[in-house]
Amino acid sequence: MKNLLKKLFTPKSSQTSNKVEDMSVTQLLLQMEKSVDFLRFTNQTNDGSRKVWINYYYTLVDTDFLHRDILHRISTSPWSNLQELKNILPIEVVTISSDPKEIREKLLTGFIFVQIGEKDKKGLLVRSEFVQTRAVSLPEVEFSVIGPKESFVENIDSNINLIRRRLSSPMLTVEQKMLGTISRTRVGVMYLDGIVDNENVQTVIQRLDEVEFDHINDSSYITQLISDNGNTIFPLLLDTERPDRIVSALTEGKVVIMVDGSPHGLIGPTTLVEFFSSFEDYYLSYWLSSFFRLIRLFGVAFSILVTPVYVAVLTYHYELIPKDLLSTLISSRREVPLPPILEAIFLELTIELLREAGARLPTKVGQTIGIVGGIVIGTASVEAGLTSNVLLIIVALAALASFTTPVYKMGNTIRLLRFPFLLFAELWGLLGIVFCFCILAAHLLRLTSLGRPYLEPIYPPRVKDMKDALLRLPFSMQTERPGQLRTNKPQRMAKIRKKPKKDIDEY
Repeated sequence: MKNLLKKLFTPKSSQTSNKVEDMSVTQLLLQMEKSVDFLRFTNQTNDGSRKVWINYYYTLVDTDFLHRDILHRISTSPWSNLQELKNILPIEVVTISSDPKEIREKLLTGFIFVQIGEKDKKGLLVRSEFVQTRAVSLPEVEFSVIGPKESFVENIDSNINLIRRRLSSPMLTVEQKMLGTISRTRVGVMYLDGIVDNENVQTVIQRLDEVEFDHINDSSYITQLISDNGNTIFPLLLDTERPDRIVSALTEGKVVIMVDGSPHGLIGPTTLVEFFSSFEDYYLSYWLSSFFRLIRLFGVAFSILVTPVYVAVLTYHYELIPKDLLSTLISSRREVPLPPILEAIFLELTIELLREAGARLPTKVGQTIGIVGGIVIGTASVEAGLTSNVLLIIVALAALASFTTPVYKMGNTIRLLRFPFLLFAELWGLLGIVFCFCILAAHLLRLTSLGRPYLEPIYPPRVKDMKDALLRLPFSMQTERPGQLRTNKPQRMAKIRKKPKKDIDEY
């Protein structure tokens, strides 16, 4: 009775997974033969004394390599058992195995399974992976005018190669996990041994081990599955497509997660201020970098608050409007039948519709839709008397300011935050905006990234970490790694001593 109930209430994916795990080698090969791209044939030596069975997926294997280096050696070289056969193959990755689980995983990742007998449980696993991926291209999401022009691709080995070329250190350690009960996706955890805090590494590995999902398509799946809080709209792991940003995070003592099939890497633990800093900041003068960061932070605050302030002032706080501006607002809203809240929501949703349509359409068509649609709809709505031209300018500026955020996921969060602020502005005016801001601040104070405070160095306040937060001070002042990471080697460089000034005659 217990077995029957267990079978009834066990998910189908778990039943399928357990069924596959319990297969023998013969049953496994019979299951794989149902697929068109799985080949199983015999090959014998030239004298006909020995015969082997070859099993592989031809869509995952380099067939030229198979015929040139494997089958040719098997046919021409003398051998009598698996060990001798392993020794004559000029390949570095060859193992003898009888474990069905290992054989299944290897065959599905581009290995060839060689058996001496048709029903032998033991055989050779020979690596002959056929890798087909796109070439390294320019960054599309985090493009920069100055700096390297490389971005990750969808192959994890190529991505690790890009990182190792920039960080040629034996301390760079990669640990591999297989996630997804069906997809068996390769996930790499990277860190600098001797610098990183082992607690951060163990946190990442423990959370990855606890993931029970059938397939992992992209690194975004990992972000949602291992985040500290799954109910927040704020990204708690920083994703990037730039190898230089990954290398910089590794040298700071952070942990990086790479997922096979994803052109983005994940960095953690991270803080809120890091989402508003572009990596191009480090290629410019610290004066320019600090100025641009302040511009981005101002753009974020302006994007979130300007429309709610407009609604609050026109609904409750007329006395705050300057006399010189009052006549302009009256003339712009004279023929508008809608209250300010509906007018603002209409324009905000229109902007979001145009942005979403432009993002989903092909590049040239999307640009045309965004420009022409914005001009036509904006002009028509003002002439029809549905919206005022003042609010149209405000909403357009707010949308423009939201695009200054360098990280795409944080930009989406900023655009969504406008709507609750609009609602509270309609309910209680400026008091509602302050109340909504208090809720937002309390939520941010509770957030953590891999167990570390999300608002650091603002709260808890750490003065030494403020050197690369709201402002970017020169490298000569950033002699220590971030205190939040608690690295084993906090010192990054020796403090530069000021050289004594010389007189003109001494040069």
